Amino acid sequence: MTVTEVWKNADDLTMSLTAEFDASPERVWQLWADPRQLERWWGPPTYPATVDSHDLRTGGRVEYHMTGPEGDQPRGYWDVLEVDPPHRLIFRDGFANDDGTPNDDLPRNEGRVTIEPVGDGRTRMSIESIFPSTEAMEQVLAMGMEEGLTQAVGQIDAILAGGRPGIHGRPLTDGSRHRTVPPGSRTST
Repeated sequence: MTVTEVWKNADDLTMSLTAEFDASPERVWQLWADPRQLERWWGPPTYPATVDSHDLRTGGRVEYHMTGPEGDQPRGYWDVLEVDPPHRLIFRDGFANDDGTPNDDLPRNEGRVTIEPVGDGRTRMSIESIFPSTEAMEQVLAMGMEEGLTQAVGQIDAILAGGRPGIHGRPLTDGSRHRTVPPGSRTST
C-alpha cells in the first residue's frame, strides 16, 4: 500500500499523511504539476476530480470539482502560496460555491506537500493539513477528509505503474472503462 502513515495532532491542529512510491521525486511532482494526472487521483474513487483551472505557481490558483455517485459536484480550490519543484508545494485549500467563489461557510486549511528521495529509487511524499481552529479541524474530519485523502493517495501506485486514465472505473476519453488491476499487474484493453 502506498500510504504508510496517517496521524492527527489536535494540539497542533494538523492531520498528516505520508506515502512512499517507487518513483523519482520528479515523477511524483508531475502528479501535482500535470492537471490530467492530478485529476486521476485527487479525490477518492467514488468522487473523482475534474481540474477546471490549473496555475501551479506562487500566486496561482487551482480550481476543481468532484463528481459524486449521485451526481453532486462539490467544488474546491487552492490558492498557491509556495512552489519549489519537485520538492515542496504550499497552498490554501478551500471549498467553493457553484460559481467558484470561496464558500465562507466551510473552513479553509493550509496544505503543505513535501516530496523527498528516500533511496533505492523511492520517494516519500508527505501532505500536512494545518487547520485554523479545533472546530475547523473537527468539521473537516467529520466530512471524511482522512478517509478521502487516504483513498485518493492510494490510487497513485497504479498511475506510476503506467495505468491508463480510467483506472478505478473512471471513464476513458473514448467513453469506455478500464478494470482495476493491482499495481505491477499487466492488462490488455
